[in-house]
Amino acid sequence: MENQLLAISPIDGRYHKATEKLNQYFSEYALIQYRVRIEVEYFIALCDLPLPQLQDFDKSKFIELRDMYLDFSIADAKKIKETEKVTNHDVKAVEYFIKEKLDELGLGKYREFVHFGLTSQDINNTAVPLSIKEYIESDYVASLGDLIVTLSNLAEEWEEIPMLARTHGQPASPTRLGKEIMVYVERLDQQLRQLRHIPNSAKFGGATGNLNAHHLTYPDIDWRAFSEDFVNGNLGLQQSWPTTQIEHYDNMAALFDCLKRINTIILDLDRDMWTYISMDYFKQKIKEGEIGSSAMPHKVNPIDFENSEGNLGLANAYFEHLSAKLPVSRLQRDLTDSTVLRNVGVPLGHTQIAINSTLRGLSKLVLNQAKLDADLEANWAVVAEGIQNILRREGFENPYEALKGLTRTNEGISEKTISSFIDTLELSDSLKAELRAINPSNYTGL
Repeated sequence: MENQLLAISPIDGRYHKATEKLNQYFSEYALIQYRVRIEVEYFIALCDLPLPQLQDFDKSKFIELRDMYLDFSIADAKKIKETEKVTNHDVKAVEYFIKEKLDELGLGKYREFVHFGLTSQDINNTAVPLSIKEYIESDYVASLGDLIVTLSNLAEEWEEIPMLARTHGQPASPTRLGKEIMVYVERLDQQLRQLRHIPNSAKFGGATGNLNAHHLTYPDIDWRAFSEDFVNGNLGLQQSWPTTQIEHYDNMAALFDCLKRINTIILDLDRDMWTYISMDYFKQKIKEGEIGSSAMPHKVNPIDFENSEGNLGLANAYFEHLSAKLPVSRLQRDLTDSTVLRNVGVPLGHTQIAINSTLRGLSKLVLNQAKLDADLEANWAVVAEGIQNILRREGFENPYEALKGLTRTNEGISEKTISSFIDTLELSDSLKAELRAINPSNYTGL
């Protein structure tokens, strides 16, 4: 508890329970573990090639090699950080850690093939995309899926509930509550499909992207094919080629832009739910002991939707900066990319907090049917659109203008007003009956 109270960011403080799963992907510990994983898998791939000097490597030892990252501990991470104090280079500290482990396993004669021919960005530009990929495919998609399912269930529950629609905030042709919720389901589904099609690109090509050292040392090996197989096959990423020293991040920027769009949709939902609550279309479940206002005892505030909106705004500010900054670098590279990438967990953390809050807000909604019905009954003018279109069908002269004259008066329009208007029309009794059958509750379309 003390550490949480001292946290600078609410992600690691107030909201740590909502974001603690992100630790295994985006913490400093996680980044180091992913780096160890990449280095180990690269060494194993060189053994499988095999390089001439690794032909006699006992492949049964691969299990022990993989234990370096599978059993990676906080103590291991601290040891690497202590080495970094000396090297002042985080990836080099990982290399020394693995070499020491090889020595302990009696495999010291192979130690110089750890990090063979690589630059630090070959590790970073595979480790970070892999961490993002694995988080998105597991935790993020699961959370977003929970939101989509929840909305789908509410849309089904309220499918037949008529509701006054509002365009520009003014009463408009009626709709159905379930359909309005279903709009968000479709929007989120569509963006999730797009998200899944964005490649998780990675760079693996040596100091300036040309595999110089690899080719010079072993010119007969097809290093281009090797690197592609390693990135695509072993890691499950998609290799970018050609590159500079760094991944050009265009696809990562596309991913962040897509996450931003999804967040914007959720934010739009939050504001609509907030507005419906303010209109009294929804009440909120009352929790024993909970206080809405420190001054006004009656209040039950829509705090979950507000919390979500605030966190989504923060997340999107980060995503926008990341997507704009990462594809831009000076010549072969500068350090700005790795600097900002250390923050990738921050917008994802705020996003997770927001999704949780939206789900919590949705779970508290109680439909106030009486208010929905009352608003419909108080706005009979909205059937004018339907009436004038039937009159158009029947060849009635200037129906729009006639209904405009009736309804656009800043005076209340009731069922009686509409019925009396219909009585004045020179129409058959059957057509008048058709018009009188229209009311705000059944004029809801498909």
